[in-house]
Amino acid sequence: MSSFMYYLLPAVGGYTLASLYLLKNPNILHKKKQPAFYCTHISHRGGSGERIESTMEAFTHAVEVGTEMLELDCHMTQDGHLIVSHDDNLLRQTGHDVSISSINFEELPLYKERLEVTFYAGRYSTGSDRKFALLEDVFRIFPKIPVNIEVKEKNRELIEKVSALVKKYDREDITVWASVKSDIMKECRKVNSSMPYMFTETRGLQLLLLYYTGLLPFIPLGESFLQYYLPQVINRTYIPDSAILRNRIVISLIEKLTLRKGLFQHLKDRGIQIHLFVCNEEQDIEAAFEAGATGPCNSTLASNFKSRLAMVKLTKAKTFQAYLDSCHRRYSCIHCRAHLANHDDLISKSFQGSQGRAYLFNSVVNVGCGPAEERLLLTGLHAVADIYCENCHTTLGWKYEQAFELSQKYKEGKYIIELSHMIKDNGWD
Repeated sequence: MSSFMYYLLPAVGGYTLASLYLLKNPNILHKKKQPAFYCTHISHRGGSGERIESTMEAFTHAVEVGTEMLELDCHMTQDGHLIVSHDDNLLRQTGHDVSISSINFEELPLYKERLEVTFYAGRYSTGSDRKFALLEDVFRIFPKIPVNIEVKEKNRELIEKVSALVKKYDREDITVWASVKSDIMKECRKVNSSMPYMFTETRGLQLLLLYYTGLLPFIPLGESFLQYYLPQVINRTYIPDSAILRNRIVISLIEKLTLRKGLFQHLKDRGIQIHLFVCNEEQDIEAAFEAGATGPCNSTLASNFKSRLAMVKLTKAKTFQAYLDSCHRRYSCIHCRAHLANHDDLISKSFQGSQGRAYLFNSVVNVGCGPAEERLLLTGLHAVADIYCENCHTTLGWKYEQAFELSQKYKEGKYIIELSHMIKDNGWD
């Protein structure tokens, strides 16, 4: 027994230390995901607290007030049209006990004049538009807005039609597969593996198991988004049907098990975005950001501004590592407004990043570096390290660690930040 413990204890100790180190430094084993977009505000059903859910009026209003992603669900009519609707059965939304899949597009009834907001108990939405929207219209009218599409049924024809529309409007990198069920997600991934996708319910439970056993840092993750309900909204703004979820002790336990800052930070360091549903009150929005979420999903679009305000309050109070002198023109992160560089440290505007133009800076602040790796760039072979905003964890560009050609040596120790990730602050005309 003693000889067994002699080998076991060092092995367990080594595993624990390695796991903890890699949890905080995941890019040693895993290349950080490079998403085509980063969102701090998601409109649940198009902002169902202010306009009738999932209508074109709701989506238009959401985009006009500055949402960064539309969240929606999709079903197919009997004659093959893809309809944006949370439910297949239309009793709740229209008062007619009929399923979308059993009728043709022209036979769809109108939404109720006043519709209760699912995740905001006692609140109703109204609007002038009561028609069900076509998914193709959403893609056509909002070609650059990221869309999160939840597929609720294992219907190969529906999934193939969604994929075909995504390809038709050239939006594979900004349209997310979403589903609670793993078998449906597997079918979605089989039809189109180019689209980013979220954790299913089963995969979310596996994620927690990997985290608590220390295995998570060693395991590759294909998902780009973690989305689930903020526990504190349950039994307050959202009243569940399940008796188990109406138990305060159960909700408290779920909150303690799932809202882990260490887990969220690890996922963000790997380029995975975390969206917590459905945060319609300022206390919930602040709680989501405090927990480490990258963005809350709201039904009320006034919450869009509350979201930004809550994030700014939290980041100013707790997260920024450095503030640049207010007498200088400066560049800040467009996603979270963390200061990045003074204009005086700008060397050149003539560089090209993966998403367009990029600037070369002599020095930067509030920026972290990943591991260096050799890359063949337009100007030759370099050793570079990806850099990211330490506040919101968006990948911004890279740092030149070493240039292998004499003419490129001037770049060593300098930083590239892509223009798409910067905004000009303070003193610009």
